[in-house]
Amino acid sequence: MPKVVDNVQIGPQNWKMSVEVPKLVQKAKPGQFVIIRVNEQGERVPMSIAGLDRDNGLLTIIYQVVGKTSALMTTVPGGGEILDCVGPLGLPTHVDNWGTAVLVGGGIGIAPIYPIAQEWKKAGNKLITIIGARSKNILFYEEEHKAVADELHVCTDDGSYGHHGFVSDVLKNILDLEEKVGMIMAIGPVPMMRVVANLTKPYKVPTWVSLNPLMVDGTGMCGGCRVAIGDTTKFACVDGPDFDGHLVDFDLLTKRLGAYKEQEKTAFHRFLESPGCKLSESVKSLKI
Repeated sequence: MPKVVDNVQIGPQNWKMSVEVPKLVQKAKPGQFVIIRVNEQGERVPMSIAGLDRDNGLLTIIYQVVGKTSALMTTVPGGGEILDCVGPLGLPTHVDNWGTAVLVGGGIGIAPIYPIAQEWKKAGNKLITIIGARSKNILFYEEEHKAVADELHVCTDDGSYGHHGFVSDVLKNILDLEEKVGMIMAIGPVPMMRVVANLTKPYKVPTWVSLNPLMVDGTGMCGGCRVAIGDTTKFACVDGPDFDGHLVDFDLLTKRLGAYKEQEKTAFHRFLESPGCKLSESVKSLKI
C-alpha cells in the first residue's frame, strides 16, 4: 500500500499530502491526475497532481475538505498508508513555446498549475502566473510560483493581500497591454474558469481549462464524467481533463457538479456522528 510521507494542514480547509509512489511518479506528467482510496470502505476520488519529486518518488496532492472522503483523508498521518493510488490518468497538459504564456490558478487550482508552470518555463516561455483566493489566509504556493514565473500576480477577493479583486481583472490588464499572449491556461472553480474563457474570447487567445466533473472509474468505462465540448460529448478522464475553454458548456458542467450536493452533505454529517470518528476539531467545525 502507498506510504503517506506527510499530510499537513496548510489552510482552513486545505491539506497537503505527499505519497510515496515511485513508479507512478516516473510516468506522470503535469496536467494528469490520480485516483486514491483511503481504505476498503472509502470511495475512489480523483486528485490533481500538484507536484512530482522524481528523485524521491513522491507525489504531492493538495486537497480541500468538502465532504466525507476528503475529511477522511485528513486522518491519515505521516508514516501511515492509504489503500491505493492509481495513475497517472488523463492526458498531460500540452507543452510548447508560445512566446508568452499565462497561467491562472484560483483557489485549489493554484496547486495543479504549479507543475505545469515548471514545464512551460522549461519550454522557453515568458511565463506570467496569476493566483487568487478569497483571502490571504487560504492562499498557498506563492513562493513556489514566484520561483518559476517571470511575473507573479497575487489576488484576493477581500483585498487582504495583493490585488483587491479577481484573477480576471489582472488577466484583462495583461491582455490590454497588447503584449502578444500565445496561450492561457486556467484552473480553479467553474465560475472562475467560465469568466476567464469569456474574457479571452474577443482577444482570440487560445484558452484551456481543466475540468473536474463527477468521476467514478477514471478510465472511460462509466461515462459519469461526460462533458459537452462544442457539439460533441467528451469524457474528462480519457479525453481531458484539459479542454478548449471557448467550447466548454459551463452550464451543463455546473448542473452535473451540483447533482449530489445534498447526499454529500448528509454523508459528511453522518461520518461526524459515527462511533470512533477520528476527525480533528478543525475539520469537525467546518461548515459543509
